[in-house]
Amino acid sequence: MTEKTVTKLEQLNLVDRFLFSETMEDKDAYQAAVSILLENEIDLLDRPETEKELRVSPQLRQIRLDVVSLDRAGTLYYTEMQNRDTGNLKKRSRYYQAQLDVSLLEPGSKDFNLLNDSCFILIAPFDLYERGLYRYTFEGVCRECPDLKIGDGAIRVFINTKGKNREKFSQEFLDFMEYITASTDETAGKTESGRIKLIHERVGKIRKSEKAGVKYMQLWEEMAYAREEAIEEGRAEGLEIGLAEGKSKKLINIVCRMLQKDNTPEIIADNLEESIDYIKEIDRAAQECGYDCDKIYERLTAI
Repeated sequence: MTEKTVTKLEQLNLVDRFLFSETMEDKDAYQAAVSILLENEIDLLDRPETEKELRVSPQLRQIRLDVVSLDRAGTLYYTEMQNRDTGNLKKRSRYYQAQLDVSLLEPGSKDFNLLNDSCFILIAPFDLYERGLYRYTFEGVCRECPDLKIGDGAIRVFINTKGKNREKFSQEFLDFMEYITASTDETAGKTESGRIKLIHERVGKIRKSEKAGVKYMQLWEEMAYAREEAIEEGRAEGLEIGLAEGKSKKLINIVCRMLQKDNTPEIIADNLEESIDYIKEIDRAAQECGYDCDKIYERLTAI
């Protein structure tokens, strides 16, 4: 494991998906985080599952959930950390909800009341709804009778760590909003929250863990340096056109490898910080060209 990799791991904050998932594998840490975010005491039944993949049919695209767990009342909590606005997060939450619901009933089940209650939580350092709120909680309500809820047991919560309505929340919640984007000893030291300190203790263990460092390198190093490698490959051409072509072919090659490992275009776009529309174009071309990178490049440049 290189020193550069160790340094990058040490500099991650909870808002970074890798550190979030590793931290929330711990039952006590995830229980503390969800309890703070919802300002409600949660008693989890099992250890959380992280990076959980669901594919209900070979004909349907899979999803990958950052963290999933069940409380003792039977409610499912599934939480996503999203560092960047991909432009599709609202519809994405709807699709995730549908996929999760479909996976909850056994074939032949006749009683839909067997569906668990569920709570989807998306955490982001930006305001998806631009109303200045820290938390947006959605339950189905009747348009004609706004006080009437659909009562289907499904809730979607969007957390904005940059909210402005501080007077509506506890100090612990506000401290956690700061800690998510600045997961430092200094930030943890300022809070009186035992739950945040518990989470920070878990974060500290991960940052010092050689096993976590190796895992981080294996999962993220290729994506972290993808742009640098593409630029160097393009520079070898010695011309500006070579630079552009080299970058494009390198990106196509990386995207194809990730697609063949069942990563979705959304996941790839998020990890590589590329346009979701362009990644989808590569995906379509790859399926038509048998993942031949030269043919894909020709197809895309001919558009």
